[in-house]
Amino acid sequence: MTTPVTPDEGLWRELAPQALARLLRTYGRDQFELCEDAVQDALLDAHRQWATRPPDDPQAWLCETARRRYVDRVRSDARRRARETRVALLEEPLDGEAEPGDDALLLLQLCCQPDLPRSAQVALTLRAVAGLSTAQIANAYTLPEATIAQRITRAKRRLKDLDGDLPRPGHAEERLPPVLDVLYVMFTEAHHTTSGAPVRDADLAGEAIRLTRLLRQAVPDSTDVAGLLALMLLTEGRHPARVGELGQLIPLDEQDRTLWNHTLIDEGLALLDEVVPGAQPGPYLLQACIAGVHAQAADTESTDWDEIHALYTVLDADTGGRNPVIALNRIVAQAMVQGYAAALSALDDLVANHPDLPRADAVRAHLLERSGRDAEAVAAYRRAIAATVNVAEQRHLRDRLRRLAPVEE
Repeated sequence: MTTPVTPDEGLWRELAPQALARLLRTYGRDQFELCEDAVQDALLDAHRQWATRPPDDPQAWLCETARRRYVDRVRSDARRRARETRVALLEEPLDGEAEPGDDALLLLQLCCQPDLPRSAQVALTLRAVAGLSTAQIANAYTLPEATIAQRITRAKRRLKDLDGDLPRPGHAEERLPPVLDVLYVMFTEAHHTTSGAPVRDADLAGEAIRLTRLLRQAVPDSTDVAGLLALMLLTEGRHPARVGELGQLIPLDEQDRTLWNHTLIDEGLALLDEVVPGAQPGPYLLQACIAGVHAQAADTESTDWDEIHALYTVLDADTGGRNPVIALNRIVAQAMVQGYAAALSALDDLVANHPDLPRADAVRAHLLERSGRDAEAVAAYRRAIAATVNVAEQRHLRDRLRRLAPVEE
């Protein structure tokens, strides 16, 4: 244990650049101003607290405090942008008596302008309303940040050309597909954050579920909306067992299922029972059905992997094979049905077409480890760790690596 310290300007000058460098490595150099402000906030906290409660490890304290301040600033900016967007777009209510929360859904619809391509609608809305960074949006679509940045820039330019004349939706069903895409990406990013230390963003997850509930009330006959809400509920219901007491990730096959939030899971399953019979399943309903199969299994061994693999195969075909993340999940299910050799072969084919696919090396490492190919698994775990920026996921992968190579740090 290091000796406690008292406030010292020289020490702060030494530690501040280190904290800034760590934030930039985690969140990107395009966030320089926010990172710098966060470090300054942390220094003010240090000035107030170190005199009476000096930390044992000043560098670790300052880095962690700066990270928290960065997250606070990002969330604050997102809320400010949302307020400003509401002021700009919600100058008058829709016809009829407005219900609480209607303006939030209307805001999503207004940003999903039909004059824009669907990809631009979604990217702009995620940035302006949901407050996601360009990196987070790019990660969701497995695209380069530059591509997403161009979409957002062009969308803003097109809206500017409209000179504020934004056509208002006439009813809740209008512009439904891009609105669902936005809500889905919001929840996905909340459940598995792109970068930083938190395993999930609870606020973002809660907002995505809240808005989807409102949309379900507004469009009760839509199986797509019902499917998305069921998927969110079933996924959120598993969260209490997904993260350990120390913040570590716990994979599904190791989770204590008695910790699941069965109220949410039962609600999600009931929703599936209501809408699946006779429905033409879309991508969200198919994913909800997969989550439902997991939710009803007592453990990994008793899970109906044949059903999950079949559902992923249909989902892959339904999306035209254009979503490599779905294909990656299908390969995991394929391993449980057809064996690890077949899954590894399918993974090779997928990576050949998508060489920068996130988490591909993590899946490869898992499959290699289960196949008894420990040396290859160690190499894959190392690559996966290097490619992962989420701290909790990094820790999980390092724990897996240490099981095969105990001397690894």
